[in-house]
Amino acid sequence: MIEIGKYNTLIVLRKTEIGLYLDDGDEGILLPKRFVPQEIRTGEELEVFLYHDSENRIIATTQQPKGVVGDIVLLRCAGTTGEGAFLDWGLMKDLFVARSQQLDTMHKDENYLVKIYIDEQTGRIAATEKIEFQLSNDSLSVKEMDEVELVAYRKSDLGWVMIINNMHTGLLHDNQVFRDIKKGDQLSGFIKTIRPDNKIDIVLGKPGYQKVENETDKILRLLREHNGSLAYNDKSAPEDIYRVFGMSKKTFKMTIGALYKQRKISINETAIKLVK
Repeated sequence: MIEIGKYNTLIVLRKTEIGLYLDDGDEGILLPKRFVPQEIRTGEELEVFLYHDSENRIIATTQQPKGVVGDIVLLRCAGTTGEGAFLDWGLMKDLFVARSQQLDTMHKDENYLVKIYIDEQTGRIAATEKIEFQLSNDSLSVKEMDEVELVAYRKSDLGWVMIINNMHTGLLHDNQVFRDIKKGDQLSGFIKTIRPDNKIDIVLGKPGYQKVENETDKILRLLREHNGSLAYNDKSAPEDIYRVFGMSKKTFKMTIGALYKQRKISINETAIKLVK
C-alpha cells in the first residue's frame, strides 16, 4: 500500500521516454525523467516521495521535501491568492495553506510554522498553522530519559516551549539553553522530568551521566579529573564554557561563585582550582 505525503520504496515496472513507472499495484506511478537516477534498472527498488501534481495525479519524486505528513516545520511563503497561500517545501509544486487554516493573513517571503497533513476532502497534502489543538500532554507517548525530536515553538518567561515528536509540548529552561534558538529550529534532546500534571522538562543533547548530574557536581568532578585545575574562569568565552562544561556562561559563573563562597575552589585570572 502506498502512502501519499511520505517516502515509499517501490519497484521499477518499466522505463518510458517520459520517465519510470513504479509499481503501486495498479497501472503504476510516474517518476518524471528529470528525477530518474542513472543506471536504475527494471525490477530494482527505489525510494521516492509521493504527492499530487497540479492535475491531481499521484506523482513520484526523488527530491526531498522539508517535511512529510505529520511533521511540523518552518516554511517560507512563496506566494498568495484569494484562496490561500503557497509555501516552499523543497518540491516543484508548493504546499497549499487554505485561508481557513491560517492564524492571520500570510505574506510572501515570511516564514510560518505549520503542520503538514492530508486534507480529508481532497486527499491532497496541505498545511495548517492551527497546530495548538493538535498538541496534547493528556496521554503521553514518552517517558523520562527518552530521546526525542524537538521543534522550537515559542518563547516563554522560563525558556522555550518545544514541540516534542510533533505530539506534545515541553519546556527547555533558560539555564539549559546554550545556543541561539529561533522559532522552527529542529533539535534533538531528551526528557529530563515528567511532573505529576504531565508537564515536561527537556534537555538538549543525549541523556547520560554528564547531563543529569547537577552543575556543582559536574565542575567538581571535572576538576578532580584534571588534577584539580581547569584553565577557565568567569571571563572565558561562552562557547568555550559550553564546550567543556555543557552549561551557559551565566550558569557557570553562578556555580563557580557558589563553590568559591563554600571555599571548595579558588579563582584566579587564568583558572579555577580545587581547594585542598
